[in-house]
Formats: sequence, C-alpha cells, structure tokens
Amino acid sequence: MAVADRHGLPVAVRIESATPHEVKLAESTLAQMVIPEAPQNLIGDNAYDSDKLDAGLRRYGIEVIAPHRSNRRHKTQDPRRLRRYHRRRKIDRLFAWLQNFRRLVVRYERYAENFLGMLYLACCVTLLRHL
Repeated sequence: MAVADRHGLPVAVRIESATPHEVKLAESTLAQMVIPEAPQNLIGDNAYDSDKLDAGLRRYGIEVIAPHRSNRRHKTQDPRRLRRYHRRRKIDRLFAWLQNFRRLVVRYERYAENFLGMLYLACCVTLLRHL
C-alpha cells in the first residue's frame, strides 16, 4: 500500500500479506508518512467506501473521497467532492513507476524485510528522478 502526494511522488509505503483488506491498512500506512502534516483528502477506489474508515480518518482531519459501492444503501459522499476522484490517476502513475523495477514486479525477495528495502530504494530513485 502506498500514499502519494499531489504530484504522485511516494510519501509512505507499507507491505503486508495478501489477506488483510486495504481499508484495514489505510491508517497504519498514513502513520508511516515521512512528512509531518497529514493530508486533507484520501482518494481511493470503491474499496475505501467504508463508514468505519471515514470515522477513523475524520479524527485526524482527513476526508475520504471514494465512489460508493453498488450495494450501498445510504449515500454519504458529496458529489461535489467526488469530482476530485479523477486525481486518483496520480497514485496509479506511482505504481506504474514502481513497476519499472523488476525486483518489485516479480518479487524475487523471499523475506519481507528485503522486499521492503527494495521498495524503499525504488521510492528513493523515483524521488531523485523528479527533483
């Protein structure tokens, strides 16, 4: 899981096994950010449409912008704020940049610590390329 700034550059990354849902990892990933201030908005896909996540991030002053799932009964998303959802392409671009590193795509690393080190190295290279 990754957090990007408004330019699509990595701010926080976290790895976990494949079993937990992304919503459960959002708060712990935000806690690992390298910048001191919290973002105002968290833009995510349909998986981030959760009342529990909304309440948890509202305590930090973060608003979740995610389209509603098709089975949602009570609509809580403001359609005017949802216009910012098109900015999600920036996080997709970050993942495309990280896919340029073959060790991350194939995951040659057996241990999570080694993979996380390679991920940090890829983020550093990405940041240095955009200075």
